[in-house]
Amino acid sequence: MQLSEFDYILPAECIAQQPPEDRAAARMLLLERGTGAIRDGDFRGLPSLLRGNELLVVNNARVIPARLFAHRAGVHSETCGEHSRIRKEYLGSRIEVLLARRIEVDLWGALVRPGRKVRIGERLVFEGGKLEAEVVGRGAYGLRQLRFNIPSPGGLSEIIETIGHIPLPPYIRRQDEVTDRERYQTVFAKQAVAVAAPTAGLHFTPAVLGELRHKGIQIAEITLDVGLGTFQPIRTEDLEHHAMHSEGYEIDESSAEAIRAARNEQRPILAVGTTVVRALEDAARKSIQAGRPPEAIAAGRACADIFIRPGHRFALIDQLLTNFHLPRSTLLVLVCAFAGRDRVLSAYRHAVASGYRFYSYGDCMLIR
Repeated sequence: MQLSEFDYILPAECIAQQPPEDRAAARMLLLERGTGAIRDGDFRGLPSLLRGNELLVVNNARVIPARLFAHRAGVHSETCGEHSRIRKEYLGSRIEVLLARRIEVDLWGALVRPGRKVRIGERLVFEGGKLEAEVVGRGAYGLRQLRFNIPSPGGLSEIIETIGHIPLPPYIRRQDEVTDRERYQTVFAKQAVAVAAPTAGLHFTPAVLGELRHKGIQIAEITLDVGLGTFQPIRTEDLEHHAMHSEGYEIDESSAEAIRAARNEQRPILAVGTTVVRALEDAARKSIQAGRPPEAIAAGRACADIFIRPGHRFALIDQLLTNFHLPRSTLLVLVCAFAGRDRVLSAYRHAVASGYRFYSYGDCMLIR
């Protein structure tokens, strides 16, 4: 399929710049997969739309304040032929560092801006002077590998929590605010591994969760390390040629057992967000490759590089709660694979015409 088939027109004023004061006050568009019928509602009505035997699977990843600011300073070496010379550079230009993926305790992949002149061997000194890092590797699109000089194994996390900023998506055209530290987290956020929020979960409140449990709905948690790849554009017109980013995930034994039981008992599995879809469908694929049924997923950590696009046969997911996604994005392609491109894009056009709020802090869509 072609990338141009997953486009739609979205006026800039439809992109939510602030979260609603009340999480559960978000609007919710109901899309029936079988008929394409749509109905307007609100998220607070979610419990009334469910039968009571569903298994909700949520992503409990917590967003770290991964946006840091630094200055270039220090010494790096340059090699030319057989000659190596040491050159000192004390440069005052401000550098933005967006942590993308932890490789080791002190080694991170990061997006550095402006990155063109930040070379291997340079040191970055971060705000407050409590943290330094050396650039030890580089990749495409401004990516660098940074080796942090940290006082203790837990020291880096503590410093980042102190000096870091919440990495709001680029389509939110404002600086992060104090309130974003709480509002860009789900109420079930626990594992501090993500640099972007699993946004479908932002609508839940303790009261809504209480209603769901009172109705008999089971809730299982998994962790997918949402990275910058969630915003990575598709750079090829033919979807077959797109190189999908990789993200780590973890499914503990209790959640794996809940998923196996729901599938064996023919109870619907409702994925809260595309991150959950990606993790569960990748786990099912690995189970099939190991000669097991798709529901016999293994507990533990794994890495997902699956690109879910039309033609994918969903092994574990029956229903999906998701926010509205960017045109021409891997997430929109995933949703179209689940509910059908024509039906999804028709629902998106209705949402635009009806004044729904789009993207991370926007409204949501229940597909069943």
